[in-house]
Amino acid sequence: MKITFHGAARAVTGSKHLLTLNNGTQILLDCGLFQGMGDITDGLNESFGFDPKGMSAVVLSHAHIDHCGLLPRLVAEGFSGPVYCTPATMDLSRILLMDSAKIHEQDAEYANRHIKLKEDQEMPLYTEEDVVKTLSLFKVVEYLEDFEITPGVTLRFTDAGHIIGSAAVHLKIKENETETRLTFSGDVGRYGDLILKSPQNYPQADYIIMESTYGDSLHKDLEPIEEALREIISETCLVKKGKVIIPAFSVGRTQELLFALNALELKKQLPDVRYYVDSPLSKQATEVLKNHPEYYNNGVKQVMKIDNDVFNFKGLKFIENVVESKALNDDPRPCVIISSSGMAEGGRVRHHIKNNIGNRKNTILMVGYASPGSLAGQLIAGRHKVWMFRQEYDVVAEVRSIQSMSAHGDYEDLLQFLECQQPKAVRQLFLVHGEYDVQQRFALRLKDHGFDHVEIPQYHQEFEL
Repeated sequence: MKITFHGAARAVTGSKHLLTLNNGTQILLDCGLFQGMGDITDGLNESFGFDPKGMSAVVLSHAHIDHCGLLPRLVAEGFSGPVYCTPATMDLSRILLMDSAKIHEQDAEYANRHIKLKEDQEMPLYTEEDVVKTLSLFKVVEYLEDFEITPGVTLRFTDAGHIIGSAAVHLKIKENETETRLTFSGDVGRYGDLILKSPQNYPQADYIIMESTYGDSLHKDLEPIEEALREIISETCLVKKGKVIIPAFSVGRTQELLFALNALELKKQLPDVRYYVDSPLSKQATEVLKNHPEYYNNGVKQVMKIDNDVFNFKGLKFIENVVESKALNDDPRPCVIISSSGMAEGGRVRHHIKNNIGNRKNTILMVGYASPGSLAGQLIAGRHKVWMFRQEYDVVAEVRSIQSMSAHGDYEDLLQFLECQQPKAVRQLFLVHGEYDVQQRFALRLKDHGFDHVEIPQYHQEFEL
Protein backbone atom coordinates (compact mmCIF):
# COMPACT_ATOMS: atom_id res chain seq x y z
CA MET A 1 0.00 0.00 0.00
CA LYS A 2 1.28 3.46 -0.90
CA ILE A 3 0.40 7.09 -0.19
CA THR A 4 1.55 9.89 -2.50
CA PHE A 5 1.27 13.58 -1.66
CA HIS A 6 0.25 15.58 -4.71
CA GLY A 7 -0.67 18.81 -2.91
CA ALA A 8 -0.50 20.66 0.42
CA ALA A 9 3.03 19.22 0.71
CA ARG A 10 5.19 21.77 2.53
CA ALA A 11 2.52 24.28 1.53
CA VAL A 12 -0.94 25.27 2.77
CA THR A 13 -2.98 24.76 -0.36
CA GLY A 14 -3.91 22.25 -3.06
CA SER A 15 -4.77 19.34 -0.72
CA LYS A 16 -4.45 16.04 -2.65
CA HIS A 17 -3.30 12.70 -1.20
CA LEU A 18 -3.49 9.54 -3.30
CA LEU A 19 -3.82 6.16 -1.58
CA THR A 20 -2.94 3.14 -3.73
CA LEU A 21 -3.87 -0.31 -2.38
CA ASN A 22 -1.96 -3.51 -3.11
CA ASN A 23 -4.65 -4.55 -5.61
CA GLY A 24 -4.22 -1.30 -7.55
CA THR A 25 -7.35 0.45 -6.21
CA GLN A 26 -6.74 4.20 -5.93
CA ILE A 27 -8.57 6.52 -3.52
CA LEU A 28 -7.93 10.27 -3.55
CA LEU A 29 -8.24 12.20 -0.29
CA ASP A 30 -9.33 15.75 -1.26
CA CYS A 31 -8.83 17.40 -4.63
CA GLY A 32 -7.97 20.99 -3.84
CA LEU A 33 -7.08 24.00 -5.93
CA PHE A 34 -3.67 25.59 -5.46
CA GLN A 35 -4.03 29.25 -4.47
CA GLY A 36 -1.62 32.11 -3.79
CA MET A 37 1.49 30.28 -5.04
CA GLY A 38 2.62 33.10 -7.33
CA ASP A 39 3.72 32.41 -10.89
CA ILE A 40 3.68 28.62 -10.44
CA THR A 41 0.01 28.47 -9.39
CA ASP A 42 -1.47 27.88 -12.85
CA GLY A 43 1.00 25.12 -13.66
CA LEU A 44 0.31 23.31 -10.39
CA ASN A 45 -3.43 23.36 -11.10
CA GLU A 46 -3.06 22.10 -14.66
CA SER A 47 -1.09 18.93 -13.81
CA PHE A 48 -2.23 16.37 -11.24
CA GLY A 49 0.79 14.08 -11.31
CA PHE A 50 -1.51 11.04 -11.67
CA ASP A 51 -4.16 9.73 -14.06
CA PRO A 52 -7.68 10.78 -13.00
CA LYS A 53 -9.21 7.96 -15.06
CA GLY A 54 -7.49 5.33 -12.91
CA MET A 55 -9.09 6.22 -9.58
CA SER A 56 -11.94 4.44 -7.84
CA ALA A 57 -13.18 7.19 -5.50
CA VAL A 58 -12.56 10.58 -3.94
CA VAL A 59 -13.12 11.27 -0.25
CA LEU A 60 -13.65 14.96 0.48
CA SER A 61 -12.87 16.34 3.93
CA HIS A 62 -14.65 19.70 3.48
CA ALA A 63 -15.77 22.31 0.97
CA HIS A 64 -13.01 24.92 1.05
CA ILE A 65 -11.70 25.46 -2.46
CA ASP A 66 -8.15 24.44 -1.53
CA HIS A 67 -9.64 21.02 -0.69
CA CYS A 68 -12.37 20.57 -3.32
CA GLY A 69 -11.64 23.14 -6.02
CA LEU A 70 -9.97 20.86 -8.59
CA LEU A 71 -12.71 18.23 -8.59
CA PRO A 72 -14.28 19.57 -11.82
CA ARG A 73 -10.89 19.45 -13.53
CA LEU A 74 -10.49 15.87 -12.29
CA VAL A 75 -13.86 14.96 -13.84
CA ALA A 76 -13.05 16.82 -17.06
CA GLU A 77 -9.92 14.66 -17.37
CA GLY A 78 -11.79 11.39 -16.99
CA PHE A 79 -12.64 10.64 -13.35
CA SER A 80 -16.14 9.17 -13.09
CA GLY A 81 -16.25 7.53 -9.66
CA PRO A 82 -18.11 8.63 -6.51
CA VAL A 83 -17.11 11.62 -4.37
CA TYR A 84 -17.91 10.95 -0.70
CA CYS A 85 -18.62 13.81 1.71
CA THR A 86 -20.96 14.95 4.49
CA PRO A 87 -24.36 16.56 3.72
CA ALA A 88 -23.27 20.13 4.51
CA THR A 89 -20.08 19.69 2.49
CA MET A 90 -22.20 18.79 -0.51
CA ASP A 91 -24.38 21.88 0.01
CA LEU A 92 -21.37 24.17 0.29
CA SER A 93 -19.44 22.54 -2.55
CA ARG A 94 -22.35 23.19 -4.88
CA ILE A 95 -22.15 26.97 -4.46
CA LEU A 96 -18.37 27.19 -4.09
CA LEU A 97 -17.55 25.13 -7.18
CA MET A 98 -20.09 26.93 -9.34
CA ASP A 99 -18.64 30.25 -8.22
CA SER A 100 -15.13 29.01 -8.92
CA ALA A 101 -16.09 27.92 -12.44
CA LYS A 102 -17.55 31.36 -13.16
CA ILE A 103 -14.30 32.98 -12.05
CA HIS A 104 -12.21 30.70 -14.29
CA GLU A 105 -14.48 31.34 -17.26
CA GLN A 106 -14.46 35.10 -16.67
CA ASP A 107 -10.66 35.16 -16.28
CA ALA A 108 -10.24 33.26 -19.56
CA GLU A 109 -12.68 35.59 -21.34
CA TYR A 110 -10.82 38.65 -20.03
CA ALA A 111 -7.45 37.24 -21.11
CA ASN A 112 -8.75 36.45 -24.59
CA ARG A 113 -9.92 40.03 -25.05
CA HIS A 114 -6.36 41.21 -24.55
CA ILE A 115 -4.30 38.62 -26.42
CA LYS A 116 -2.41 39.48 -29.56
CA LEU A 117 -3.08 38.00 -32.98
CA LYS A 118 -1.84 34.41 -33.45
CA GLU A 119 -1.53 33.86 -29.67
CA ASP A 120 -3.26 30.76 -28.28
CA GLN A 121 -6.68 31.28 -26.76
CA GLU A 122 -6.83 31.04 -22.97
CA MET A 123 -8.98 28.12 -21.78
CA PRO A 124 -10.69 28.07 -18.37
CA LEU A 125 -9.39 25.52 -15.89
CA TYR A 126 -12.95 24.13 -15.90
CA THR A 127 -16.46 25.24 -16.73
CA GLU A 128 -19.89 25.35 -15.10
CA GLU A 129 -20.78 22.30 -17.20
CA ASP A 130 -17.88 20.42 -15.58
CA VAL A 131 -19.20 21.41 -12.14
CA VAL A 132 -22.69 20.11 -12.90
CA LYS A 133 -21.21 16.78 -13.97
CA THR A 134 -19.03 16.71 -10.85
CA LEU A 135 -21.90 17.35 -8.47
CA SER A 136 -23.80 14.40 -9.96
CA LEU A 137 -21.04 12.14 -8.58
CA PHE A 138 -21.39 13.30 -4.94
CA LYS A 139 -22.47 10.69 -2.40
CA VAL A 140 -23.44 11.72 1.13
CA VAL A 141 -22.16 9.90 4.23
CA GLU A 142 -23.25 11.06 7.70
CA TYR A 143 -20.87 11.52 10.64
CA LEU A 144 -20.07 8.27 12.51
CA GLU A 145 -21.63 6.12 9.76
CA ASP A 146 -19.47 3.20 8.60
CA PHE A 147 -19.74 2.97 4.82
CA GLU A 148 -17.92 0.64 2.42
CA ILE A 149 -16.63 2.80 -0.43
CA THR A 150 -14.77 0.05 -2.31
CA PRO A 151 -14.44 -3.68 -1.51
CA GLY A 152 -12.47 -3.98 1.72
CA VAL A 153 -12.36 -0.22 2.45
CA THR A 154 -14.72 1.27 5.04
CA LEU A 155 -15.09 5.03 5.52
CA ARG A 156 -16.10 6.89 8.67
CA PHE A 157 -16.37 10.68 9.03
CA THR A 158 -16.00 12.48 12.36
CA ASP A 159 -16.65 16.18 12.92
CA ALA A 160 -13.43 18.21 12.51
CA GLY A 161 -14.99 21.48 13.75
CA HIS A 162 -13.38 23.59 11.00
CA ILE A 163 -16.38 24.72 8.92
CA ILE A 164 -19.87 23.25 8.69
CA GLY A 165 -19.66 19.73 7.36
CA SER A 166 -15.89 19.51 7.78
CA ALA A 167 -14.71 16.02 8.61
CA ALA A 168 -11.72 14.00 9.61
CA VAL A 169 -11.54 10.95 7.35
CA HIS A 170 -11.00 7.46 8.77
CA LEU A 171 -10.40 4.50 6.48
CA LYS A 172 -10.35 0.87 7.62
CA ILE A 173 -8.61 -1.16 4.92
CA LYS A 174 -8.64 -4.97 4.83
CA GLU A 175 -6.14 -6.67 2.52
CA ASN A 176 -4.89 -10.28 2.70
CA GLU A 177 -6.18 -10.83 6.25
CA THR A 178 -4.46 -7.60 7.36
CA GLU A 179 -6.40 -4.56 8.62
CA THR A 180 -4.88 -1.08 8.35
CA ARG A 181 -6.42 2.07 9.80
CA LEU A 182 -5.61 5.43 8.21
CA THR A 183 -6.81 8.81 9.45
CA PHE A 184 -6.70 12.06 7.47
CA SER A 185 -7.41 15.05 9.70
CA GLY A 186 -8.64 17.36 6.95
CA ASP A 187 -8.45 20.81 8.54
CA VAL A 188 -8.81 20.76 12.32
CA GLY A 189 -10.96 23.46 13.92
CA ARG A 190 -10.82 25.19 17.27
CA TYR A 191 -11.81 23.63 20.57
CA GLY A 192 -14.21 26.30 21.78
CA ASP A 193 -15.04 27.74 18.36
CA LEU A 194 -17.38 30.74 18.21
CA ILE A 195 -20.07 28.83 16.31
CA LEU A 196 -19.23 25.16 15.74
CA LYS A 197 -18.85 22.09 17.89
CA SER A 198 -15.38 20.92 18.86
CA PRO A 199 -13.64 18.14 16.89
CA GLN A 200 -14.75 14.61 17.80
CA ASN A 201 -12.58 11.76 19.04
CA TYR A 202 -11.91 8.86 16.67
CA PRO A 203 -10.54 5.28 16.72
CA GLN A 204 -6.87 4.41 16.97
CA ALA A 205 -5.03 4.81 13.66
CA ASP A 206 -1.93 3.11 12.27
CA TYR A 207 -1.19 6.05 9.96
CA ILE A 208 -2.23 9.69 10.34
CA ILE A 209 -2.13 12.48 7.75
CA MET A 210 -2.24 15.65 9.82
CA GLU A 211 -2.70 19.29 8.90
CA SER A 212 -0.21 21.70 10.50
CA THR A 213 -1.14 25.24 9.42
CA TYR A 214 -0.61 26.70 12.90
CA GLY A 215 1.83 24.08 14.16
CA ASP A 216 4.00 26.68 15.88
CA SER A 217 1.37 29.24 16.96
CA LEU A 218 -1.01 29.82 19.82
CA HIS A 219 -4.15 31.85 19.15
CA LYS A 220 -5.33 34.36 21.67
CA ASP A 221 -8.50 33.62 23.59
CA LEU A 222 -11.68 33.91 21.55
CA GLU A 223 -13.31 36.39 23.94
CA PRO A 224 -11.42 39.55 22.84
CA ILE A 225 -12.61 39.24 19.21
CA GLU A 226 -15.75 41.30 19.80
CA GLU A 227 -13.81 43.96 21.68
CA ALA A 228 -11.13 44.10 18.97
CA LEU A 229 -13.80 44.56 16.28
CA ARG A 230 -15.57 47.25 18.30
CA GLU A 231 -12.32 49.15 18.92
CA ILE A 232 -11.11 49.02 15.29
CA ILE A 233 -14.49 49.97 13.82
CA SER A 234 -15.02 52.79 16.32
CA GLU A 235 -11.55 54.27 15.78
CA THR A 236 -11.70 54.04 11.98
CA CYS A 237 -15.33 54.86 11.25
CA LEU A 238 -16.37 57.12 14.14
CA VAL A 239 -13.11 58.94 14.90
CA LYS A 240 -11.22 59.02 11.58
CA LYS A 241 -14.41 58.86 9.44
CA GLY A 242 -12.84 56.14 7.30
CA LYS A 243 -13.71 52.69 6.03
CA VAL A 244 -12.81 49.25 7.37
CA ILE A 245 -12.09 46.74 4.60
CA ILE A 246 -12.12 43.10 5.75
CA PRO A 247 -10.98 40.36 3.36
CA ALA A 248 -12.81 37.27 4.56
CA PHE A 249 -13.46 33.81 3.22
CA SER A 250 -17.08 33.39 2.16
CA VAL A 251 -17.42 30.20 4.19
CA GLY A 252 -16.65 30.27 7.88
CA ARG A 253 -14.87 33.57 8.44
CA THR A 254 -17.65 35.81 7.14
CA GLN A 255 -20.22 34.04 9.32
CA GLU A 256 -17.95 34.34 12.39
CA LEU A 257 -17.66 38.08 11.78
CA LEU A 258 -21.43 38.44 11.45
CA PHE A 259 -21.95 36.41 14.63
CA ALA A 260 -19.47 38.57 16.57
CA LEU A 261 -21.03 41.79 15.28
CA ASN A 262 -24.49 40.47 16.18
CA ALA A 263 -23.18 39.78 19.71
CA LEU A 264 -22.01 43.40 19.97
CA GLU A 265 -25.50 44.58 19.00
CA LEU A 266 -27.09 42.33 21.63
CA LYS A 267 -24.78 44.03 24.16
CA LYS A 268 -25.70 47.44 22.69
CA GLN A 269 -22.02 48.01 21.83
CA LEU A 270 -22.16 47.84 18.02
CA PRO A 271 -20.82 51.06 16.42
CA ASP A 272 -23.61 52.81 14.52
CA VAL A 273 -22.29 52.62 10.96
CA ARG A 274 -23.23 50.81 7.77
CA TYR A 275 -22.08 47.19 7.37
CA TYR A 276 -21.83 45.58 3.94
CA VAL A 277 -21.15 41.99 2.91
CA ASP A 278 -20.00 42.38 -0.67
CA SER A 279 -19.97 38.79 -1.85
CA PRO A 280 -22.94 36.93 -3.36
CA LEU A 281 -21.18 33.71 -2.39
CA SER A 282 -21.03 34.79 1.26
CA LYS A 283 -24.78 35.37 1.25
CA GLN A 284 -25.38 31.87 -0.12
CA ALA A 285 -22.93 30.33 2.36
CA THR A 286 -24.64 32.12 5.25
CA GLU A 287 -27.97 30.63 4.15
CA VAL A 288 -26.38 27.15 4.07
CA LEU A 289 -25.11 27.64 7.61
CA LYS A 290 -28.57 28.78 8.74
CA ASN A 291 -30.00 25.57 7.25
CA HIS A 292 -27.68 23.38 9.35
CA PRO A 293 -28.15 24.40 13.01
CA GLU A 294 -27.23 20.84 14.00
CA TYR A 295 -23.57 21.90 13.64
CA TYR A 296 -23.86 24.78 16.15
CA ASN A 297 -22.33 24.50 19.59
CA ASN A 298 -24.38 24.94 22.75
CA GLY A 299 -23.33 28.58 23.16
CA VAL A 300 -24.87 29.53 19.81
CA LYS A 301 -28.01 27.59 20.62
CA GLN A 302 -28.35 29.62 23.82
CA VAL A 303 -27.99 32.90 21.88
CA MET A 304 -30.67 31.69 19.45
CA LYS A 305 -33.14 31.67 22.32
CA ILE A 306 -32.68 35.47 22.44
CA ASP A 307 -32.13 36.16 18.74
CA ASN A 308 -33.11 33.47 16.26
CA ASP A 309 -30.99 34.97 13.44
CA VAL A 310 -27.50 35.17 14.92
CA PHE A 311 -25.98 36.36 11.61
CA ASN A 312 -28.03 39.56 11.26
CA PHE A 313 -27.99 42.95 12.98
CA LYS A 314 -28.89 46.61 12.51
CA GLY A 315 -27.16 48.27 9.56
CA LEU A 316 -26.23 45.05 7.74
CA LYS A 317 -26.76 44.85 3.98
CA PHE A 318 -25.74 42.13 1.53
CA ILE A 319 -24.60 43.64 -1.77
CA GLU A 320 -26.52 42.04 -4.63
CA ASN A 321 -24.71 43.10 -7.81
CA VAL A 322 -21.60 44.68 -9.32
CA VAL A 323 -23.27 48.08 -9.68
CA GLU A 324 -23.93 48.25 -5.92
CA SER A 325 -20.38 47.01 -5.25
CA LYS A 326 -18.82 49.76 -7.35
CA ALA A 327 -21.07 52.35 -5.71
CA LEU A 328 -19.42 51.61 -2.36
CA ASN A 329 -16.15 53.02 -3.69
CA ASP A 330 -17.85 56.30 -4.61
CA ASP A 331 -19.64 56.63 -1.26
CA PRO A 332 -17.49 58.75 1.11
CA ARG A 333 -19.42 57.78 4.24
CA PRO A 334 -17.73 55.60 6.89
CA CYS A 335 -18.62 51.93 6.68
CA VAL A 336 -17.43 48.36 7.14
CA ILE A 337 -17.01 46.22 4.01
CA ILE A 338 -16.61 42.44 4.40
CA SER A 339 -15.69 40.88 1.07
CA SER A 340 -14.01 37.76 -0.31
CA SER A 341 -11.48 36.35 -0.84
CA GLY A 342 -9.79 35.91 2.52
CA MET A 343 -6.26 36.08 1.09
CA ALA A 344 -7.27 39.02 -1.15
CA GLU A 345 -6.08 37.07 -4.17
CA GLY A 346 -9.24 37.65 -6.17
CA GLY A 347 -12.82 38.78 -6.01
CA ARG A 348 -14.33 42.14 -5.18
CA VAL A 349 -12.20 42.74 -2.11
CA ARG A 350 -9.15 43.52 -4.27
CA HIS A 351 -11.06 46.42 -5.82
CA HIS A 352 -12.02 47.69 -2.36
CA ILE A 353 -8.42 47.45 -1.19
CA LYS A 354 -7.20 49.21 -4.34
CA ASN A 355 -9.65 52.07 -3.82
CA ASN A 356 -8.96 52.51 -0.11
CA ILE A 357 -5.32 51.57 0.45
CA GLY A 358 -4.08 55.08 -0.32
CA ASN A 359 -6.06 56.87 2.42
CA ARG A 360 -4.73 56.94 5.99
CA LYS A 361 -8.26 57.28 7.36
CA ASN A 362 -9.02 53.70 6.29
CA THR A 363 -8.15 50.35 7.85
CA ILE A 364 -7.55 47.03 6.12
CA LEU A 365 -8.34 44.35 8.69
CA MET A 366 -7.04 40.79 8.33
CA VAL A 367 -8.93 38.09 10.22
CA GLY A 368 -7.07 34.83 9.73
CA TYR A 369 -4.33 32.96 7.99
CA ALA A 370 -2.91 34.20 4.68
CA SER A 371 -0.09 32.54 2.75
CA PRO A 372 3.03 34.75 2.65
CA GLY A 373 2.88 35.27 -1.12
CA SER A 374 -0.75 36.40 -1.20
CA LEU A 375 -1.77 40.07 -1.12
CA ALA A 376 -3.18 39.61 2.38
CA GLY A 377 0.05 37.92 3.49
CA GLN A 378 2.13 40.80 2.12
CA LEU A 379 -0.01 43.33 3.97
CA ILE A 380 0.21 41.36 7.22
CA ALA A 381 4.00 41.26 6.79
CA GLY A 382 4.09 45.06 6.70
CA ARG A 383 4.92 45.65 3.03
CA HIS A 384 4.92 49.38 2.17
CA LYS A 385 4.12 48.77 -1.51
CA VAL A 386 1.99 46.07 -3.14
CA TRP A 387 1.02 45.12 -6.68
CA MET A 388 -2.61 44.92 -7.77
CA PHE A 389 -4.05 44.97 -11.26
CA ARG A 390 -0.57 45.36 -12.76
CA GLN A 391 0.12 48.52 -10.77
CA GLU A 392 2.09 49.30 -7.64
CA TYR A 393 0.25 50.91 -4.73
CA ASP A 394 1.62 52.58 -1.60
CA VAL A 395 0.21 51.11 1.61
CA VAL A 396 -1.01 54.26 3.33
CA ALA A 397 -4.09 52.85 5.07
CA GLU A 398 -3.59 51.23 8.46
CA VAL A 399 -3.27 47.44 8.38
CA ARG A 400 -4.60 45.57 11.42
CA SER A 401 -4.96 41.87 12.19
CA ILE A 402 -7.07 39.62 14.44
CA GLN A 403 -5.29 36.29 14.07
CA SER A 404 -7.38 34.59 16.75
CA MET A 405 -10.27 34.34 14.30
CA SER A 406 -8.62 31.52 12.39
CA ALA A 407 -10.81 28.48 11.74
CA HIS A 408 -7.65 26.38 11.99
CA GLY A 409 -6.63 25.06 15.38
CA ASP A 410 -3.34 26.22 16.90
CA TYR A 411 -0.74 23.71 18.08
CA GLU A 412 -2.58 23.09 21.34
CA ASP A 413 -5.75 22.30 19.37
CA LEU A 414 -3.79 20.01 17.04
CA LEU A 415 -2.24 18.17 19.98
CA GLN A 416 -5.67 17.87 21.60
CA PHE A 417 -6.97 16.37 18.34
CA LEU A 418 -4.32 13.65 18.76
CA GLU A 419 -5.02 12.97 22.46
CA CYS A 420 -7.36 10.08 21.62
CA GLN A 421 -4.42 8.23 20.03
CA GLN A 422 -1.72 6.04 21.55
CA PRO A 423 1.42 7.64 20.06
CA LYS A 424 3.46 4.43 20.02
CA ALA A 425 0.72 2.67 18.05
CA VAL A 426 0.97 5.21 15.21
CA ARG A 427 3.45 3.80 12.72
CA GLN A 428 3.84 7.06 10.80
CA LEU A 429 2.41 10.55 11.10
CA PHE A 430 2.58 12.70 7.96
CA LEU A 431 2.42 16.49 8.26
CA VAL A 432 0.64 18.31 5.42
CA HIS A 433 -1.04 21.67 4.85
CA GLY A 434 1.64 23.85 6.44
CA GLU A 435 4.68 25.96 5.69
CA TYR A 436 7.83 23.83 5.91
CA ASP A 437 9.52 25.78 8.73
CA VAL A 438 6.31 25.59 10.77
CA GLN A 439 6.04 21.86 10.12
CA GLN A 440 9.60 21.26 11.27
CA ARG A 441 8.90 22.95 14.60
CA PHE A 442 5.61 21.10 15.01
CA ALA A 443 7.36 17.78 14.24
CA LEU A 444 9.71 18.38 17.18
CA ARG A 445 6.73 19.10 19.41
CA LEU A 446 5.03 15.90 18.25
CA LYS A 447 8.12 13.85 19.04
CA ASP A 448 8.13 15.35 22.53
CA HIS A 449 4.57 13.96 22.83
CA GLY A 450 5.62 10.43 21.88
CA PHE A 451 5.08 10.39 18.10
CA ASP A 452 8.43 8.96 17.03
CA HIS A 453 7.85 8.59 13.29
CA VAL A 454 6.93 11.99 11.84
CA GLU A 455 7.38 12.67 8.14
CA ILE A 456 7.06 15.96 6.22
CA PRO A 457 6.35 14.88 2.61
CA GLN A 458 7.62 16.75 -0.40
CA TYR A 459 5.44 17.49 -3.43
CA HIS A 460 4.68 14.21 -5.29
CA GLN A 461 6.64 12.17 -2.71
CA GLU A 462 5.50 8.56 -2.28
CA PHE A 463 5.64 6.45 0.88
CA GLU A 464 5.05 2.75 1.33
CA LEU A 465 2.74 1.91 4.24
